[in-house]
Amino acid sequence: MIQLDKLTLGYEDRTLIEGATTTFSSGSLTALIGRNGTGKSTLLRALAGLGEVRRGTIRLCGDPLEEIRPEELARRIAFVATERIRIANLRCRDVVALGRAPYTNWIGRMQEQDREAVEQALVQVGMADYADRTLDRMSDGECQRILIARALAQATPIILLDEPTSFLDLPNRYELVRLLRRLAHEEKKCILFSTHELEIATALCDTIALVDTPHLHHLPTEEMQQSGLIERLFRI
Repeated sequence: MIQLDKLTLGYEDRTLIEGATTTFSSGSLTALIGRNGTGKSTLLRALAGLGEVRRGTIRLCGDPLEEIRPEELARRIAFVATERIRIANLRCRDVVALGRAPYTNWIGRMQEQDREAVEQALVQVGMADYADRTLDRMSDGECQRILIARALAQATPIILLDEPTSFLDLPNRYELVRLLRRLAHEEKKCILFSTHELEIATALCDTIALVDTPHLHHLPTEEMQQSGLIERLFRI
């Protein structure tokens, strides 16, 4: 679903990831881990077409990223950033409806299939009863579910999330990642999210991608645990 071929990323005179070659498959949940400032967000933004690629190739569903038109890219990949959203008078249903932008007509008018996609996305994340509530009256966990629903309404095979558990307490962190795991397995989506939650990553994710600058190691979770790479990176 996502293929990296000798990918090199960085900024100014610093190289963050060099020569990375790996594949993130459909139907799998991957945790992206690493120390702060080592390139996790840079990688996610590059995969979403929002960042510069120094060298190498990113392929989405078989096609080179640079050859995919913006309107088509929006139908292949959804990106959930880490910022909190607390806009008064903006209903949850309206936020989720933004995910239908790649499919509405040129004036953004919702059709019946778009409305059905929005309602289905709310059901999938367990937020159908909150559709008419406004974001300023929602908890952090509830807001994060709404943003994931927006990504689901976008109907892309790939979903990227940057630190989706950042503002949540421990029970809600586990609950959110369980939701991502279910969506990956049941909807056959390729889901990649950055996190500092090693215990959650090793307990719930199918694979782990570890940034150890300038290397990107990507292994099935059990193999990553046995490799010693995590201990080497985070030891004091």
